[in-house]
Amino acid sequence: MRRRSFLHMLAAGAPFIGASVRTQSRGESIVTTATGQWRGYRDGALHIFKGLRYGADTARRRFLPPVAPSPWTGVREALEFGPIAPQPSSGDRPVSEDCLHLNVWTPGLRDNARRPVMVWFHGGAYSGGTSNEIETDGARLAKKGDVVVVTVNHRLNAFGYLHLAEFGSSDLVDAGNAGQLDLILALEWVRDHIAEFGGDASNVTVFGHSGGGAKCATLMAMPAAKGLFHRVATHSGQQITASRPETATNHALQLFKALGLERTQVDRLRTLPMEALIKVSRAPAYLGPVKDGRSLPRDPFDPDAPPQSANLPMILGNTKGETRTLIGRGDPTLFLLTWETLRPKLEAGSPFMGNLDRGEVIARYREWHPEYSPADVFFAATTDSRSWRGQVIEADRRAAQPAGAAPTWVFQFNWPTPIDGGKWGAHHGLDVPFIFDNAAITPHLVGSGAEQLALADLMSRTWIAFARTGNPNTKGLAKWPAFDLKNRSTMVFDRESRVVDDPRGRERRMFGQVPYVQPGT
Repeated sequence: MRRRSFLHMLAAGAPFIGASVRTQSRGESIVTTATGQWRGYRDGALHIFKGLRYGADTARRRFLPPVAPSPWTGVREALEFGPIAPQPSSGDRPVSEDCLHLNVWTPGLRDNARRPVMVWFHGGAYSGGTSNEIETDGARLAKKGDVVVVTVNHRLNAFGYLHLAEFGSSDLVDAGNAGQLDLILALEWVRDHIAEFGGDASNVTVFGHSGGGAKCATLMAMPAAKGLFHRVATHSGQQITASRPETATNHALQLFKALGLERTQVDRLRTLPMEALIKVSRAPAYLGPVKDGRSLPRDPFDPDAPPQSANLPMILGNTKGETRTLIGRGDPTLFLLTWETLRPKLEAGSPFMGNLDRGEVIARYREWHPEYSPADVFFAATTDSRSWRGQVIEADRRAAQPAGAAPTWVFQFNWPTPIDGGKWGAHHGLDVPFIFDNAAITPHLVGSGAEQLALADLMSRTWIAFARTGNPNTKGLAKWPAFDLKNRSTMVFDRESRVVDDPRGRERRMFGQVPYVQPGT
């Protein structure tokens, strides 16, 4: 959610371009699902459906696994985005527990074209965010690749990840993974209905950024998700371990305390006003998937990559300057650091560096990157130790799977945005509008020019190729080898995209000395 607030800050004063497609519609589109008919609209040859209900209103089933909606008669409208999940910082968007909706962009209906399906899970950790964003508008990707694009909203924070299995109510044993179960229900909806939208239910790619990538990684270890998707791409979002039940129970108790409730009053949570739960949803130190022995019987990527997903091709990647916004947007003084103030700042707030001497860390960065300023060192060190480590571990564990496992491709996004004089660099989430080929409609994020359009064209075609064939190599892209532990080949997306073996290898080895613990778990 903090990231989304930042993007809105960057866009202040800019028109909301995403709404324009509605006014350009030229006719309507009707689809029939198992529960009833929906009316979408057309934009040229593209059929667009927004706010399609894939699950029943969760207000009546708070903390419980989701269920399919009840059938209806007549035709329902799918012309506008549905409400977003309850969350603390929603801006001016409507929020509701009735949030199990998805959006579809497709070039054809009921034509047996068997198009690849690309299902997007949004970022915002497990606490906020939405797929109803301009940078993830699926129109250009669907049209360019002749693919079906689906973006999903689901329960978040306490509504989706509050572990209540230890509080005496037998029907709440799945509450800690309710948000993940929503995603599984959405994928079941895709399996059952996507042929109506011209898609191929046997060729589904799940992809996501930040928390969305972590959700993908978690689904890779959930037995109920097996067979519902066939390729995975994650961007700046990994999930090595899930919450231990004891840890998740303690986090739930933090929410009880914020509400002034005893643990015996769990049933009060079912009937509290939505706003009351939203108000305290940040009281727990962490809310996310729980290794509950039921829907999630093991950690997603610990001690190894999940065997049930060994046959799925995977793309893994991060941006080079993740923390320039993840940390820097909340503390503008970080861009003014000096060599004298850098070490105290790293000592004060960089737990991911463990017991490494911060002075030695700074010395190594100055040796390896003499062009870096103190601020550059801070953001590089915090990115490499914090945000990048999970991706390194996931890639290594995928590469260590037995012979015959599906390949993994690793990327690094280096292209720096020119916004605000370039201070934000290749920040967290900057790759998203490029993957969706939306650089042209997000100048407030990426600037404008031929360079941006060329990179968006290349990256979107790469992801389309992966969704279509399970291999990201495509025309105009340097040959991208699969990742292995010998060469560690990595595609670097930049002004000139290229393959680099083991980029940041010295940084990887330095921080590899520190035991990695997934934050919050």
